[in-house]
Amino acid sequence: MNFPVETKPALWGFVGGAAAMAFVGFTWGGWVTAGKAELQSKQREDAAVIATLAPQCVARFQSSADVAGNLIALKKADSWAQGELVEKGGWATAPGSTPTGQVTQIARACAALLVA
Repeated sequence: MNFPVETKPALWGFVGGAAAMAFVGFTWGGWVTAGKAELQSKQREDAAVIATLAPQCVARFQSSADVAGNLIALKKADSWAQGELVEKGGWATAPGSTPTGQVTQIARACAALLVA
């Protein structure tokens, strides 16, 4: 089977154009792979959960028995220890629920809200 002479340059132009379009799309066009989209979705989900549960943690902290003493201890601690204090106090975990993997992040966000 004989192909016209123009076929080979046309095919190379198609391949080059597709490669250029893919490069521009993934670099500046906002295209992402399925894995990256899943990662971004998980990050947004975690941020939404933390933003929702941190104020509830603050409310549980403020309704505890020794609020003034706990707040003084919280403000004296450094930023890493503040999250640990809130987590150990149990304020970052909802009553009757089991701790999740996000408790540490919720505790840090709660401590930041309490110190501010």
